[in-house]
Amino acid sequence: MKKDAAGAAPSSRRAFWTGAISIGLVNIPVRLTVLVKDHTIQFHLLHKKDGQPVRYERVCTRDNEVVPWEEIVRGYEVREGEFIVLEKEEIDAVRPESDRRIRIDRFINVLSIDPVYYDRTYLLLPDGPADAYALLRETFRTMGRAGIGRITLRTKEYPVLVREYQDALILTTLHYPDEVTDPGKIDVLSAIRVPGKKELALAEKIVSDLSGEFDIGDYHDTYRERIEALIQSKMAGTTYHVEKPKAAEVRDLMSALEETLAQLKAERASAKGSE
Repeated sequence: MKKDAAGAAPSSRRAFWTGAISIGLVNIPVRLTVLVKDHTIQFHLLHKKDGQPVRYERVCTRDNEVVPWEEIVRGYEVREGEFIVLEKEEIDAVRPESDRRIRIDRFINVLSIDPVYYDRTYLLLPDGPADAYALLRETFRTMGRAGIGRITLRTKEYPVLVREYQDALILTTLHYPDEVTDPGKIDVLSAIRVPGKKELALAEKIVSDLSGEFDIGDYHDTYRERIEALIQSKMAGTTYHVEKPKAAEVRDLMSALEETLAQLKAERASAKGSE
């Protein structure tokens, strides 16, 4: 069986949400699974004295006693130190339709959404007969359109973008406008001076010299690689010498621009000489 990029057979990927995409009277049963896998190095907190993991416990702030899970309830702070308790049944009763249904409101051009509103992207898989799923996927592909709707995940309802990606449907949750800071309202930005013509000309020349095609495969996590090398060296008993990184040199802007251009010119000449 063919495996996906995350190493799991697509049909066996565990879903954390199941429901349907609704377009008018058309319902497309789907399940939501993880599309993006984070490779961040995970550290554990240890007791320095004996090197053993530190355990977190649910301790009541009043009596300082550990509280078992069966005695945990959800609460909302209405005033400092004052809470109201919300029962699970009450929370479930107010969940919107989007808890189990992604109702598509309209179809748009993907480029009409500023990427700053993108939150997280997930993979949508068919949860039953795939005819309607395939039809929506092909329609999105041929028309260059995407669907806008809503979904409720955990304790929040999100606007979502549903689109075609590499022969699949994917779903991206979106931020609300009031969750994204408006840079125009930040005083320090409005006080910045306009660059001079000579500075701008040099900056544009640098950008032109460094312009090219983007390939995400050119990038890799060097910090993760160094952490892994550090772990391997410590496992092998090698002494690791800590070197303090050099601080970035603060330069006069014009001289920094001019020297950058000179450096790029020298690198191009060197590259031609080695051909």
